[in-house]
Amino acid sequence: MTRLPDDFPEPAEITVRPQEQLLIDALDGLDPRPSLGILCTSQGLAQFGVVAARQFPSVKVQCHWLDLYRADLARAYVGDGPENLAIVCSAAFPAGRADLAVLPLSAQGEAELTRELLQEAHERLIVGGLLMASTDNPHDRWLHDELRTLFATVTRRPCMAGTVYLARKTAPLTRRRNFACEFPFRDAGRLIHARTRPGVFSHRKVDPGARQLMAAMQINPGDRVLDMGCGSGVVGLAAAFRAEGTSVLAVDSHARAVECAAWAARRNGLTSVAVEHSATGPREGAASFDVVLANPPYYAGFRIARFFMETAHAALRPGGRVYVVTKRPAWYVAEMPQWFHEVVVEPSKEYWVARGLR
Repeated sequence: MTRLPDDFPEPAEITVRPQEQLLIDALDGLDPRPSLGILCTSQGLAQFGVVAARQFPSVKVQCHWLDLYRADLARAYVGDGPENLAIVCSAAFPAGRADLAVLPLSAQGEAELTRELLQEAHERLIVGGLLMASTDNPHDRWLHDELRTLFATVTRRPCMAGTVYLARKTAPLTRRRNFACEFPFRDAGRLIHARTRPGVFSHRKVDPGARQLMAAMQINPGDRVLDMGCGSGVVGLAAAFRAEGTSVLAVDSHARAVECAAWAARRNGLTSVAVEHSATGPREGAASFDVVLANPPYYAGFRIARFFMETAHAALRPGGRVYVVTKRPAWYVAEMPQWFHEVVVEPSKEYWVARGLR
């Protein structure tokens, strides 16, 4: 079983996010008596899912994540919780119908992702099924307007902590929007096709940092390349085309990212590119890679950057090379020498690229 990190708060000290607590409170007042199932997401650690599963012990409750790391944290937090609660990580909501769909949302969330989640929830509901959605914005109008495009009637319940919405499905959607984006980009004169979805880093475009990483990386014939935190896979795709006999393993914890990277490998005819859904780095291949490429996210301080460096050190063979792109070079200047030799951190347009040898 996945365990919580050593520095994670004790379960009793973990507070429920306001928008999720609003839905827990609303569930107590509604008593919807579902029979087919409950589908929910979480802004925290599946707290709504736990309450719903206990309140309806004969009903299957599925709590969905797009990111495997967050799903694993929820599994560790729930432990041996209600048997009718399933923690699911996938690129789309699990197949099947539900009587009740529950979405705690954030006013700071990605608009296009929210739109797609609302549409997916509507599709999973049976006719007559209920959607409960919330936001941590007590003055919300945006989410209300989005719900009105999908549901004929929307009930709004504002309070000091946020806003709860109730909407009942009366008919299937007459038009389904496709939020995925397919686009070409060029690297070293070659046209490469990519695909992204809402929630995937740098949706609809190649990230400028990824461009600088591609410009800096040196790929030799026969190299085995690890693309850590691959996102849509654009850097790994470019690496696979750079030299004969190159093989690439693209790894990411985000279910939609690995879906997009796998699609791109097929679209470009790259049988040398493999994709792995993992929150802990590659499952196999310690000390076997020639190159590690990484564009670590900036949230969580430098915890993720440290994890990427530790993973790169373990994955690289002696003499292997790591390339990292960042906007915050000071940490890499100070910390990379504990894992790598000949560390160089150089400016690249508005970014910096750090490299070193195993």
